[in-house]
Amino acid sequence: MEKINLHTHCNFCDGKNTAEEMVLSAIQKGFTLLGFSSHSMLPYTSDWHIPVEKHEDYVKTIHSLKEKYKDKIEILCGFEVDYIPGQSMPEKSHFLPLVPDYLIGSVHYTSSVEAGYTVDDSTENVKKGLEEIYKNKGKELVCQYFDLQRQMIRKGDFEIWGHADLIRKRNGILKFFNEEDSWYKNELKETVKVAAKKGLVAEINTGAIARKAMDDVYPSKYFLELMYQEKIPVCVNSDSHDISSIDCAFDRAYTIARNAGYTELIYPTAHKIYTVKL
Repeated sequence: MEKINLHTHCNFCDGKNTAEEMVLSAIQKGFTLLGFSSHSMLPYTSDWHIPVEKHEDYVKTIHSLKEKYKDKIEILCGFEVDYIPGQSMPEKSHFLPLVPDYLIGSVHYTSSVEAGYTVDDSTENVKKGLEEIYKNKGKELVCQYFDLQRQMIRKGDFEIWGHADLIRKRNGILKFFNEEDSWYKNELKETVKVAAKKGLVAEINTGAIARKAMDDVYPSKYFLELMYQEKIPVCVNSDSHDISSIDCAFDRAYTIARNAGYTELIYPTAHKIYTVKL
């Protein structure tokens, strides 16, 4: 089965390895296509996003590797862009000079960049924010998270919907909401309806498994079934941050996709749509 990954990080953001090391690992693991998607939130930055002044260097580096390894693997250059109201938007017009092959739209922050509260943080920091910002009202945080997802989907211009229920990452330990509650399922249903109208591709993301944050993919089984019912196409991405995890749990993710009803994976870019039969 053809192996593709469009969610790849390197040391231009918070990845552990150079872009070339990631390429060599992908070749060794039998990938036909590797897409880079370093974190960006132009015009802002953080310690885990590409510095504003390094965006051009990043693009030049990926394009150089694309040429160098063109006989062994296809390489694409994209960005994973944060949605933060009034500050960062996964919007193609913001990246015109860089001409990315695709954008992944993701919600990590439920606050401003300056406040710095992200649900993709350590268990300790997520717990601290729950206590100090949300007064331990987990439902309030979850509803805000999915409201931001829906805002991003409506307003953004991007190809891939990143880790749609990232809010689950620390819930296994902190238990600040119950995925079986009707209000939570309604949040998922409303979000899927918005995404279906936009024509996005959702990723099945194995990153939590690789980083041992959660023994499951994003989205959950129930969320993925809702996506299938609404005819939202999916792809499988590893959200890899090091050479060892580029294809982490891919076989498991393929099985999860098949069990939800999917017969193919769709990898969209600005220039071409790649299809892989399951």
